[in-house]
Amino acid sequence: MTVAPEQFDPAAAAGACPEWRSLPGEFFTSDEIYRADTDRVWRRGWLFAGHDCEIPSAGDYFTFNVGTDPLIVIRGEDGVVRAFHNVCRHRGTLLCRESSGSARQLVCPYHQWVYGKDGKLLSCRGMHEELDSDSLGLVPVATENLCGFIFVNLDDRPVDFGPARKQLEPMLKPQGVDRAKVARAVNYTVRANWKLVWENNRECYHCNLNHPQYIKANYDHFNTDDTSPEMMARIDEKSRKSEEAWGRQGLAITHQASGMAPFPSSGEHGWFSINRTLLSDGYVSETMDGKQVAPLMGDYTDNSVGTLRLRTVPNMWCHASCDHVVSTRLLPIDKATTEVRVIWLVDKKAEEGSDYDLEKLMPFWQLTSEQDWELCEAAQLGVQSSGYRPGPYSTHKEYNVERFVRWYLEQLKKKAK
Repeated sequence: MTVAPEQFDPAAAAGACPEWRSLPGEFFTSDEIYRADTDRVWRRGWLFAGHDCEIPSAGDYFTFNVGTDPLIVIRGEDGVVRAFHNVCRHRGTLLCRESSGSARQLVCPYHQWVYGKDGKLLSCRGMHEELDSDSLGLVPVATENLCGFIFVNLDDRPVDFGPARKQLEPMLKPQGVDRAKVARAVNYTVRANWKLVWENNRECYHCNLNHPQYIKANYDHFNTDDTSPEMMARIDEKSRKSEEAWGRQGLAITHQASGMAPFPSSGEHGWFSINRTLLSDGYVSETMDGKQVAPLMGDYTDNSVGTLRLRTVPNMWCHASCDHVVSTRLLPIDKATTEVRVIWLVDKKAEEGSDYDLEKLMPFWQLTSEQDWELCEAAQLGVQSSGYRPGPYSTHKEYNVERFVRWYLEQLKKKAK
């Protein structure tokens, strides 16, 4: 599929992909497809930016890039979190060069144009008096703060966030992410296309061999094709009892209980999913030994709440236990590189050293994540090969990969703006 840029048609390329087959190599290596991904996926959808607790005070900010679009997320004097293009309105200079910080005002390092925390232009020394400063504020980006999860959208007419808020808020509130703090954040540069990273997340076909700590804690690696009827019955019974207990605590439980479709799904509102799922016997938290390692978060009064799992395409998944939250954010750097940020959250009153230790909090998901990044990088090397041919997905174990790929191809088929 070596096509001149001016002849490339993303919709035609997407339409040529058969169902239940991995994507052709060009989808992970082509400059043209990477540009189409940027325009039709990353600049249209709701993107997880970070957590409310990363910027607790007025003037606190963090920056990140979506392709060639540098963004800044900052808390205003009114407490509202806003996002802007991190670009001066004078001559386009990058405004804030640090990854995070705190500022009374945003000052361009080139010609010292000054902006308020609300993005308004406050001063532009040396310019003519008749300049319309009201029209020269920072370019805003649509922003939503959902129970401590900050989402942004680069589209001029973003998809309505309301349905996501309606479905997700009742399930997220008890976790108390809006009452949390960052225990630790780790940034990774993964040498793989962002879609390979997502595909890895969407199946546990690889878990038995590659994630021994994960399969001890969870049941989602079991499938009906290779699990005894007795074991499946045991899991079903444990699920039933757990769901009854969660119901008594007022906790929403599954996709079905919260009225949600398979993830991701077609249509404007198929980009998010959330569910609560049980842990293995003896586990109350996704830690190496299954024990609680930090104070209970949010509204929880019992540590037997399983894990709350949130996913939003194209760039976030999150596992939340009774005592901590681990969120993972993806951002594409180029066609073969993805920036990944993993954040561990605990209750904001918890003190490191007395209430929790990073040595017990971090290993489970740090190990699982780094095992996955190694697999993704090996996959990238493989799909770049002239010997790569798209292979079949397992209908037993890779149905969620197929759902992700169908969702992705649907985005490519949309008309360019």
